[in-house]
Amino acid sequence: MNRQTDIKKVMILARGLGTRMQKQVEGIKLDPATSKLANHGLKGLILVGRPFLDHLLQSLLDAGITDICLIVAPGNSPIRNYYEAVAEQNKDNFKITFAVQTDPLGTADAVYAGRHWAGSDSFIVLNSDNYYTPSALRQLIQAPAPAMVAFDRDALIAKSNIPKERISKFAVIDLDQTGCVKRIVEKPENPDEYAHDGKLYVSMNCFLLTQEIFKACESIEPHPIRKEYELPTAIQYSIDQMGLSYKAVKCDEPVLDLTGRTDIERVREYLSDHRVTFAAPDTSVVLNKIDEEQTG
Repeated sequence: MNRQTDIKKVMILARGLGTRMQKQVEGIKLDPATSKLANHGLKGLILVGRPFLDHLLQSLLDAGITDICLIVAPGNSPIRNYYEAVAEQNKDNFKITFAVQTDPLGTADAVYAGRHWAGSDSFIVLNSDNYYTPSALRQLIQAPAPAMVAFDRDALIAKSNIPKERISKFAVIDLDQTGCVKRIVEKPENPDEYAHDGKLYVSMNCFLLTQEIFKACESIEPHPIRKEYELPTAIQYSIDQMGLSYKAVKCDEPVLDLTGRTDIERVREYLSDHRVTFAAPDTSVVLNKIDEEQTG
């Protein structure tokens, strides 16, 4: 493991189609602007005062991260247009780069798309539809790379907006006696058998990775059913075949999850007092762009 206290890079996976956000939910009525963004699966742009992804960027800035790479779809998507404007308005304070994932072929494929941006540096990888606190991010930055945040399941249930039944289906982290990751176990039949020191830790896709991950991403096969190249599979390959050891950073901080329409109001409640301080364009520009694409 290599200890790096000067981690400044983060890769945010924003290429997803947002299909679960697009699904209509009985009893959930959204205002016109939110409905338009949800219908297009643009989770990161859904307004929580400011666009949801702005809140994650602020958390990263508060943790000292200033070099941001957004993994996006090809072309001039609304999310790319908006964050190009954010980058221009804040170029003296932080940097936003875009890497294109041509097809939505999974999270490992998305990470591989950002390999040229990452170079030989260690970097954080996050989901664009989760909000992680500055405290959780600082704990990860201070860990020896590679590492991942192991979130306390009970703390997530108590502090987050995520329903208990959803958390019960999250991947759990099987730890060895030294506190390193043995496996990330997807949908275990009996999650509690993986408890460590009386606590169960789950993955919320919050990683500190090294350049070795790109070789692992190249080496894995797609999931046999989903046909996607998945980051946990690449991490497991790097453990089993490449000898990497991932420190598990145990954390009792909350995570906010903006998966579907039922999450929107609770996320707004949780972030109602969260202040985003960096400059950004008027979000009406994003909505107008969607209208132009529909009529064009």
